[in-house]
Amino acid sequence: MSKKALSILMRARMKPNDRTNLSLSPIPLANVTNQTQQQNSRQNGSPGEGNAVPNDSGNSEREFKRVRSSMHSAISMNKTEVLDDVLNNFSEGYFSLSHENRRKLLLVLAREYDLNRSQVRDLIKQYLGLEPPADKTQVCDYEDESLFSPFYRIERNLRHALQPVYEVLFERLNTHPGGLRILSILREDILTILAEENIASLRALDSYLKEKFVTWLSPAALELHQITWDDPASLLEKIVAYEAVHPISNLLDLKRRLGVGRRCFGYLHPAIPGEPLIFIEVALLKDVAQTIQEVLWDSPPIPESEATCALFYSISSTQPGLAGINLGKFLIKRVVTQVKREMPHISTFATLSPIPGFMSWLLSKLAVSQTLLAEGSNLSQSQADGSSSTFYENIFKPEEEEALMSLSKDIASGKNGMDLMFNLLTSTSSKWIHSPELRSALKAPLMRLCARYLLKEKKRGKALDSVANFHLQNGAMVERINWMADRSEKGLSQSGGIMVNYVYRSDHIEEYAHSYFSNGEIHASSDLHHYVDEADTA
Repeated sequence: MSKKALSILMRARMKPNDRTNLSLSPIPLANVTNQTQQQNSRQNGSPGEGNAVPNDSGNSEREFKRVRSSMHSAISMNKTEVLDDVLNNFSEGYFSLSHENRRKLLLVLAREYDLNRSQVRDLIKQYLGLEPPADKTQVCDYEDESLFSPFYRIERNLRHALQPVYEVLFERLNTHPGGLRILSILREDILTILAEENIASLRALDSYLKEKFVTWLSPAALELHQITWDDPASLLEKIVAYEAVHPISNLLDLKRRLGVGRRCFGYLHPAIPGEPLIFIEVALLKDVAQTIQEVLWDSPPIPESEATCALFYSISSTQPGLAGINLGKFLIKRVVTQVKREMPHISTFATLSPIPGFMSWLLSKLAVSQTLLAEGSNLSQSQADGSSSTFYENIFKPEEEEALMSLSKDIASGKNGMDLMFNLLTSTSSKWIHSPELRSALKAPLMRLCARYLLKEKKRGKALDSVANFHLQNGAMVERINWMADRSEKGLSQSGGIMVNYVYRSDHIEEYAHSYFSNGEIHASSDLHHYVDEADTA
């Protein structure tokens, strides 16, 4: 084994969220919480250390005050010659804080360094008290323009007053070496806190910082880089560590994904060198793949000159602090352009995507349906009442339910088809998957339900499934759903093994994205609509 291969293997033996093993990566709040709990456990379980907690408490408070002071200096100081040292002190101090002290510091930042609302109110009152000139339609000449000077002055002051004080810290860190990474960890910590409790001031700070990231990470500031086996081991181990869709099992797997018939592209930012913010994996194929086994396991790959399809089969972010910032949209468009330029014979751009929310949606609705039936409720009445947490109809055709009820006795039982489906899908080790007869009996109803989930189930007018929403808002259409496409434990638990092909049609990307954004319209093939029509008549 080469030194490079050994380096990748040793450095990448980590979970994707275990950032403590990444060089130069500060520790996010979630990891701090785990470490703090472990330390407390050790302290509580060790005799003769009764004074450890009080001493630690005093040190923790002093550290918090020191970091809070350095944060204030980083915001208020105007001496540029010492500003770098102040920002370094704040950054190093912040990442040494405990879980609770990070939370306290972020709340101080959100509440005490917000905008001055009294000033904003006074400026608004002044603005509303101005009398506009008689001709309100336009400024005709320089003499008329002077009449608008008070408006311009107050508007300028309002723009300034509406900028929170913490913007200074964000902007200074963004231009500071390593600052973008620090800001990403800051936002990751903010999101961790908000997941536990909804704090309005902290949510406002998060929204403001997210808007800043959108500006700083515009496509013009990002470099599209094709990741190959020739890249440094330090970069390749990030790919192994952060692959979130289909984990890389070993070095041979990694080399295959970077070799002939495959491509891997990432977005790099100069402020975080050697670490892609997001990366996408591509397979060059003759046809759109129907199973992930074709992409990951089948060999050898076809000659690239024979490929007509570029299949996106995995896209992963390396920065949890950039959640909600759609870098993937720009990455996919750049990759399509790059592949087209290098290989004009590629005519189809598609995905083979997971359906992460399907099984949880299905099992939830099946459980509620069976509860209502057990209580003697009328499902059609539930529909009339506007309930959306259950099925209003029998999801099986009569012959399908009869076949299923006759096959499953050795694995699970049920009072009816829906009850039996629930018990089969929740059985340990997915035993149904090993029975060809049961797989055949479940295929038609599960495929109909999956199509219904993708095309009909929505949240705030958009697709309920997170991956579907991502590709649809980027301008894709739903082309095909594939039975038993991912038989991994994760694939079975998320979607019963079903995967979906989204297709990006170059001539319609902007049109489809606009119609989805405007009114939630989901473009899909006739096959998908046929599944939904079947479900409506089942």
